[in-house]
Amino acid sequence: MVQLPEDTEPKSEAFKAGYKNICEIGKERIRRVGRIILEEQKKAEQDNSLFVQPESQPKVDIGFRVLKLDSSNMQDIYYRPEESNETTLFEDNIKADRSPEDLLFQVMLECNLPLSAKIETKKIAGKDVFSVNNGYLLACFDANINEEVIKEVAKMKPYYFILRDSSLSSDNVADNFDQIFQAYSKETIRRVL
Repeated sequence: MVQLPEDTEPKSEAFKAGYKNICEIGKERIRRVGRIILEEQKKAEQDNSLFVQPESQPKVDIGFRVLKLDSSNMQDIYYRPEESNETTLFEDNIKADRSPEDLLFQVMLECNLPLSAKIETKKIAGKDVFSVNNGYLLACFDANINEEVIKEVAKMKPYYFILRDSSLSSDNVADNFDQIFQAYSKETIRRVL
C-alpha cells in the first residue's frame, strides 16, 4: 500500500482520536485486524486442542513494515567522486544520521529485492549481519569488521554481500577482503558503500 500522509480534518473523529493523518489510520486498522486474527487463531487452537497439537499450528505473522520516502543515504560525494578534494577524500560517504536499517533498505532496492522480503539478523563473530531472503543478500554495517566475520560470511555463499567502507577494522582486512571471497565464494557479488 502506498499512501501520502494526507492530514485528517481537525473536526473529524479521527483527528480527535489522535490520528493526525490517514497513514496513521491505516496503520491502526492493520494492527486491529492483526489482533483479531491472533484472537481467532487462539480460539481455534483452544477449540481444537483435543485434536491438534498447538506446536503443529503455524504461527501467524501479523507484522507489517512502514517505510517513508527520504533522500539518499549517501553524501553527494558518493555520486560525484570526481568532486572530491584533500579535505573530503577520507570523509564517510554515508550521511551521519542514517541507521543500518536505512542502509539495508537502500541496498535491497539496488539489488532488486522487494521491500517485503524476509529479513533476519544473525550474529557472526559478535557483529550484526542482515540476512535477506534466506541469505541471498548478506549485509553488515557494524564497525570493526575483521577477517573472521568476512570469512564466515563468505562461507555462507550469499549472492550479494554489502558493507560500509568505514566498517573494515584495518587496511590489512581491506587488502584481504577479495582474497577471502575468492577462496570461499568467488561468485558472490561484493559491494562496499
